[in-house]
Amino acid sequence: MTDPIRSALNWFEIPVTDLDRAQAFYEKLFATTLRREPMGDVTLAVFGYDNPGVGGCLIAGDRVAPPSQGGTIVYLNAQPSLDAVLDRVQAAGGAITTPKVTLPGDMGCFAHIADSEGNRIGLHALA
Repeated sequence: MTDPIRSALNWFEIPVTDLDRAQAFYEKLFATTLRREPMGDVTLAVFGYDNPGVGGCLIAGDRVAPPSQGGTIVYLNAQPSLDAVLDRVQAAGGAITTPKVTLPGDMGCFAHIADSEGNRIGLHALA
């Protein structure tokens, strides 16, 4: 019996302390709108995604871990152009911490940023 095709990732949560500020940062960075969703004692700002598909959100609340530059790095899709997204980082309130790196072959490129909350976030695109 073979396993169905799966992604290693199916959901992610980026902890934030100021959801309004963080949501404005990511909406400006990706030129999109995130959807607010209360969930018990936390509030989410959900990135758009295809269903079924990998999704994720910003998450704020008293029991949420603080933002961090250490630990796991989530890579967000910066298609169609990493350069275009990187051009908006500083104006949105973040900083580029690892400039654009071109990967071998047709794997594309990536960069790391510090978001408005102090999280280390990866960005990846094919160009």
